[in-house]
Amino acid sequence: MNKVTVCISPALYPFYAQKETIVIIVDIFRATTSMCAAFNNGARSIRTVATVEEAIHYKEKGHLVAAERNVKKCDFADFGNSPFDFTHEKVADKEIIFTTTNGTQAVQMALDADEILIGAFSNITTLTNYCNSKKKNVLILCSGWNNRFCLEDTLFAGALTEKLIKTGKFCSDSDATLAALELWKIAHPDLLNYICSTEHYERLKSNGLENSVEYCLTEDTTPVLPVYNKISHTFILKKNN
Repeated sequence: MNKVTVCISPALYPFYAQKETIVIIVDIFRATTSMCAAFNNGARSIRTVATVEEAIHYKEKGHLVAAERNVKKCDFADFGNSPFDFTHEKVADKEIIFTTTNGTQAVQMALDADEILIGAFSNITTLTNYCNSKKKNVLILCSGWNNRFCLEDTLFAGALTEKLIKTGKFCSDSDATLAALELWKIAHPDLLNYICSTEHYERLKSNGLENSVEYCLTEDTTPVLPVYNKISHTFILKKNN
């Protein structure tokens, strides 16, 4: 039986990394949700970069750039980090350079992984079906906030863990996974109200950015599967399992 493991912070990833494992990057508020939205609206590829300086370099070369730090859009960027920014008119058939406070940093940590996918509530069933079709362990890497625990990513990890276990092909193998699953069972009946007490919700609200929260918590609005291509060093859509 395959194992599903939850890593609650990128800082802990070196202690969880294993060969022949699917790593799913999660940043519910809002990077991975936004990446799924961009692909759902026709983006050709997304290149994640770790620093603002790299993003500026690409912008100066004429690329479309999404850049955010501490929930705010960077002044030079075409997009911030809201899933509503990435409309079909703006992103169809385009490559986007993407840097955020947490999500793209988690990607950088996991570049040695056998396979890297982007996960969000918005593509959770697509993720489940794909993982169910593979004979590999799954590691859910929560982006957190500046390497600290955050609730919304861990709740998603619990939700995905529950779906994977229900396939009958996965089992939990860590206390972190069990904790995420238990938190999900507590929060699930009234998820939006539960989330409203979190640090990151308050961070978004204080900057007038809470309008995307409900969308970020809604399942299966973007049935896409972004996967990291190690040749192009970009995320692209996986067309077939």
